[in-house]
Amino acid sequence: MPKAIWNDRVIAEAPAGEIHRVEGNVYFPLSAVKREYLRPSDTHTRCPWKGIASYYDVVVDGRVNDDAAWYYPEPSSMAARIKDHVAFWHGVKVEE
Repeated sequence: MPKAIWNDRVIAEAPAGEIHRVEGNVYFPLSAVKREYLRPSDTHTRCPWKGIASYYDVVVDGRVNDDAAWYYPEPSSMAARIKDHVAFWHGVKVEE
C-alpha cells in the first residue's frame, strides 16, 4: 500500500488503486491524508497543463517541512483525475 512518510510518521496511506501517478509523483486522495500533519501555505505555482497548485507545510512533532505537499484545487480538465488529491516532495519519502 503506497504511503508518504516524513519525520518517521506516515502522512498518507492509500490502496494502490486509489492513487494517481502523474509526472513521477504519487497523488494520494485527500481522504487518505492525515490532515493533522498539514498546515496551509501561502505558496502557489502554475503548471501549464494542470493549473494552479496550492501548497501545505508538513508539520510533525514541531518540525516544519515548508511547502512539502501540493494539490490542485481546480485542476484543468486534462488533470481532473487529481482533484482532491495531494502529492509530496522536499524529503517526504513515498513508498510504493
